[in-house]
Amino acid sequence: MLKIRLGVAPAAGTGPAEFAGLAERLEDAGVDSLWLSELVYSPEVDPMIGMAHALARTSKLKVGTGVAILPGRHPVLVAKQLLTLAGLAPKRVLPVFGLRPARAAETGLFPVPPDRRAAVFDESLALLRRLLEEDEVSFDGEFFQADGVRLGPRPAKRLDVWLGGAAPAALRRTGRLADGWLGSFHTPAQARDARIAIQRAAAEAGREIEEDHFGLSLVVADRGIPGELAAVAERRSPGVPVTDLVATSWPEARRLVEQHIEAGLSKFVLRPGHADFDGFLEKFQAELVPLQN
Repeated sequence: MLKIRLGVAPAAGTGPAEFAGLAERLEDAGVDSLWLSELVYSPEVDPMIGMAHALARTSKLKVGTGVAILPGRHPVLVAKQLLTLAGLAPKRVLPVFGLRPARAAETGLFPVPPDRRAAVFDESLALLRRLLEEDEVSFDGEFFQADGVRLGPRPAKRLDVWLGGAAPAALRRTGRLADGWLGSFHTPAQARDARIAIQRAAAEAGREIEEDHFGLSLVVADRGIPGELAAVAERRSPGVPVTDLVATSWPEARRLVEQHIEAGLSKFVLRPGHADFDGFLEKFQAELVPLQN
């Protein structure tokens, strides 16, 4: 039986003042996990700093990035951050990385050689994985070199690295190099196809991804779908009705989650489509938490 777990993301525009104290509230409410997006040109907290804050103020809550950008960051520094967090909060750090920012205007903040973002991503991920799993790493790649790098103690439990993305190349990369997948703006049928493609790529690479390491980020817009959200959904899944990608009520959110479970997914991040996080959390607890096993 798949282990079903549901976490939440803050409302759009949640800045440091609103974020302070959020992690404790979620832990007290029995929420499994908190997920932080990388949106630089916004009030939202930086995901790595937000993770450190939330982990320091809780003892059970898991905290993840949904998603952070890896190409354009040096993987040695990223590995150091993750190993530090995992050492301070064992079994509660959930890193998910992506190829490019959600907002095109932020692409220049993560510089890579022209037309080489995918190649940099692959090499960054390969080096990152070794740094998280080996005591000493030497690496001679096209973009990064390391000579006997030691970053300190590794956590007793291996730190999984998940990826986002929906393009065929992104799914193949997940199968070849990652431990799990967190999609978004997928119908259940699309999510099933993505899971199968990832599993096929993993098998071709002589690997296996655990069956409960497939997840989805789902927006609940029970007070109407904002125009910006509808535009994102159309861009991510052209031609698919937005109501197949975004829940417009809590019963619809439950129905979509159940359909994604049938498609083989088991980890979910619910995001509010409005600013009333208190109302969102109350409905989340009543409608969706019972699905956990």
